[in-house]
Amino acid sequence: MEEIKLGMVEARFADIIWQNEPLSTRELVSLCEKELNWKRTTTYTVLKKLCERGIFLTENSTVTSLISKNEFYAIQSEKFVDETFKGSLPAFIAAFTARKRPTAKELEEIRRMIDTFEEV
Repeated sequence: MEEIKLGMVEARFADIIWQNEPLSTRELVSLCEKELNWKRTTTYTVLKKLCERGIFLTENSTVTSLISKNEFYAIQSEKFVDETFKGSLPAFIAAFTARKRPTAKELEEIRRMIDTFEEV
């Protein structure tokens, strides 16, 4: 599988699919025309490219995802932490919270996540 990356426009295109799947290629062309001002050929070209990357699948004129939006962004986040912080989640959290303090609600969510991981 090719490295999974999306440019800004590809990410907008992918969001259209993730928000509406499964959808027909005809529906996708219509949505892309409306939301991205694309012609049919542009939609098919970008769709083919993202299918080749293993993100989406087109079968019988129906488009579905092979990777969910959450899974895609989890992969991107993991790669970012690996490349930028040598895989250290605590180093990432320290850098992230240095400028933006988590809210009480966010801290409670994080505590619940940690508790869940400790139970496993």
